[in-house]
Amino acid sequence: MLVKNYINGTFVDGESSFVNINPVTGEVINRVVEADRAAVDSAVDAASKALGGPWGSMVSSKRAEYLHGIADGIEQRFDDFVDAEITDTGKPLSQARSIDIPRGVTNFRFFADLLGSVAMESYETHSRDGRHALNYAIRRPLGVVGVILPWNLPFLLMTWKLAPALAAGNTIVAKPSEETPSTAALLAEVMDQQAIPKGVVNLVNGFGQNSAGEFLAGHPDIDAITFTGESSTGAAIMKASAPSLKGLSFELGGKNSAIIFEDADFEKAVAGTAKSTFTNCGQVCLCTERVYVQRSIFDKFVSALKEKAESIKIGLPCDKSTQMGPLVSHGHRDKVLSYFDLARQEGATVVTGGKVPDFDDEKSDGAFVEPTIWIGLPETARCVKEEVFGPVCHIAPFDSEEEAVAMANNSRYGLAAAIWTENLTRAHRVAGQMEVGMAWVNTWYLRDLRTPFGGLKMSGIGREGGLHSLDFYSQPTNVCIELSA
Repeated sequence: MLVKNYINGTFVDGESSFVNINPVTGEVINRVVEADRAAVDSAVDAASKALGGPWGSMVSSKRAEYLHGIADGIEQRFDDFVDAEITDTGKPLSQARSIDIPRGVTNFRFFADLLGSVAMESYETHSRDGRHALNYAIRRPLGVVGVILPWNLPFLLMTWKLAPALAAGNTIVAKPSEETPSTAALLAEVMDQQAIPKGVVNLVNGFGQNSAGEFLAGHPDIDAITFTGESSTGAAIMKASAPSLKGLSFELGGKNSAIIFEDADFEKAVAGTAKSTFTNCGQVCLCTERVYVQRSIFDKFVSALKEKAESIKIGLPCDKSTQMGPLVSHGHRDKVLSYFDLARQEGATVVTGGKVPDFDDEKSDGAFVEPTIWIGLPETARCVKEEVFGPVCHIAPFDSEEEAVAMANNSRYGLAAAIWTENLTRAHRVAGQMEVGMAWVNTWYLRDLRTPFGGLKMSGIGREGGLHSLDFYSQPTNVCIELSA
């Protein structure tokens, strides 16, 4: 199968292509057409013309109908999206069916419905010189938005960006990750079938440097870039986009912490930390890699989390009993394994895991690693400071609340934290001190799509979610009307 670019309502071939590899078997899934600079220029031109056409001026209720139509189209091809998601990523079928694809549907419906309930500010003004006026603000589309996507949650995060951008009246040029292009191609087919006006959504495939990602980030006719991925890639996009002063929305890396106090519900804290560490093979920006446990329960907690890690069923995506699949690629596995080696060099005690699992079947060619737990590293160790983005955490003891907060905040990242305590006052106090964009108490990954989503420090710029998304994807124009006396 050939995955083509989607430009101005047409699926377009090109001169060069690359292969998309199944991380479970190492086999070729499909061949993907790489967009050259001319293709990106064509996509941006199509988006610019569509913005100046009926889409940018379309009433919001009509755009909402289109978004609901896209959601309907995804539901009609639900199994196709599930198959594409698990083939590209290797994640368990249960996760794709219960989280990734349903959330994509929800994203379109949520922003379609939110659009009709959004109010803008208005003021009656009386100036000192006696004039009387009415001021009110209206939303206008931001323009042509470049969307650059990651490989870990490809469909969920693509729809998380496309839905509010379209709701606000923008047009889009999107680049999926070269590792996971299949669900984006399916979405383009759905949009084509739903008769989304030509040029409103364009899809260009390729890589970052000297490819579609760089061409998109530096294009003078792109008005804004939204990106989820590594902090270093975000910095490169920022540099490329600087000459045209584009608007930027970045959700970047994390080295997220969990703090477990001795008064926590122990079993719930263990289960929650196992989930926050090993979900999606640790390949979620919100996953926990640093765990701080009050000393009185430290040994007990390490033993319990070890038992949880060793009970995780690693297997094929379509096996209903599988709880963890492979990493997204052999290249990413090499990176994660390099940290496993580094941890030993830095003096870590490997509680469990730390290597490639032994298989006696087709999984032996996959990008699998074991769930891994370290203890014994100093807070200055690279493995405690740098994002691994794999199924691994380091557990360290603490004695006081102040010490725990200080260690958790001692990071150049600031995306998320999880706090486990049954003391309500402490929960509020500690959560308020976390230098992160999101702090969970006695839970993890529980989301309300209306709330702000994003990070501090090296973890991002801006916020997504609800009105925060619409505020980024639109720009207000204030109208001032002087009223007669």
